[in-house]
Amino acid sequence: MNRVVITGLGAITPIGIGKEEFWDSLIKGKSGVDYITRFDTEDFITKIAAEIKDFNPEDYMDKKEVRRTDRFTQYALAGTYLALKDGNIDLSQVDKDRVGVVIGSGIGGMDTLEMEHTKLIEKGPKRISPLFIPMMISNMAPGQISMKYNLKGPTMTITTACASGNHAIGEAFKMIQRGTCHMIITGGSEAAITPLALAGFNAMKALSTRNEEPSKASRPFDKNRDGFVMGEGAGILILEELNHALRRNAIIYAEIVGYGASSDAYHITAPDPEAEGARKAMELALLDGKVSYDQIDYINAHGTSTYYNDKLETLAIKKVFKEHAYNINISSTKSMTGHLLGGAASIEAIATCLAIKEGIIPPTINYEVPDEECDLNYTPNKAVKREINFAMSNSLGFGGHNATILLKRFV
Repeated sequence: MNRVVITGLGAITPIGIGKEEFWDSLIKGKSGVDYITRFDTEDFITKIAAEIKDFNPEDYMDKKEVRRTDRFTQYALAGTYLALKDGNIDLSQVDKDRVGVVIGSGIGGMDTLEMEHTKLIEKGPKRISPLFIPMMISNMAPGQISMKYNLKGPTMTITTACASGNHAIGEAFKMIQRGTCHMIITGGSEAAITPLALAGFNAMKALSTRNEEPSKASRPFDKNRDGFVMGEGAGILILEELNHALRRNAIIYAEIVGYGASSDAYHITAPDPEAEGARKAMELALLDGKVSYDQIDYINAHGTSTYYNDKLETLAIKKVFKEHAYNINISSTKSMTGHLLGGAASIEAIATCLAIKEGIIPPTINYEVPDEECDLNYTPNKAVKREINFAMSNSLGFGGHNATILLKRFV
């Protein structure tokens, strides 16, 4: 089986565009949560989110492309541009038939859907754009990437709610491992901070309503957590077969060695109360990577800041890692970025790569009141230095989807 390494990173996030700004914000504990500016929230229970404030799509594509793409596709294209640049990849020097694109998205073109529906109601069906469907459908993020760069390997979208990004990375890993591709552009993208999405999550009572303190609203594992905060953006990673990367003298951030996927088979939104699905995903990743549970140094947790997720992810970690669970540094970077839904796991994978490379664990900010049911080391409030040889990143999605990737320091 081929070894697979990560050689390029592109981050489009609420706390920074580009891996350098993203990482600097993470280790400084900077929050990207603030009042929503994109639409009027007067009638909404929640008025806060982690928006991307300084994104100009014309920095990455021409005006015609911008008009023909939804924001989630623009984020994916921009992240790809940055990842290829970061990886110093000259695509004219690779076999494009063996380069694939696998991108996760939980919702797709929500913004386009809402705008076109408004046209339908206000102006009638003849005013709907002929680009409506191709802009909205979630496979257009990888489709547009493949067309832009003339990449002819497997191109697909993974849609498993908040686990989409990790499933995309894991499936890309397996395709390279078994020799289908030499290189895959992978990750996730989401742009769902819209009126309908916000109203929908509010109706579920899933979102924080800590409107008076936006920067403190996302507080994973804290006893006073009251729901997640919506975020947006994309994380794009270049996965590459090891020898292919070595031949071009690539910088290697980490090696991906394991992938686990499971289903709770329990409920459309609530996690399994015994945390068996999350436990199994982590155990399968360890088994796949042939790594013992007591070798794990860091876990980037799903850590959404909802009552049940944080409690049950903690339980799953204890079941897998036993007494070693208390030796592991854990953090939820959602405390800073908010929850990017289908894009969450991909920026968390980037955070995990950089944590391994730099030997620094980003914090869980806003951790103020310990919860007796969440009693592990969540790296509260300040980044810490630690050599990381093996790290995990978890993602758990509505519908009971669970995905874990296992990364190793490359030596």
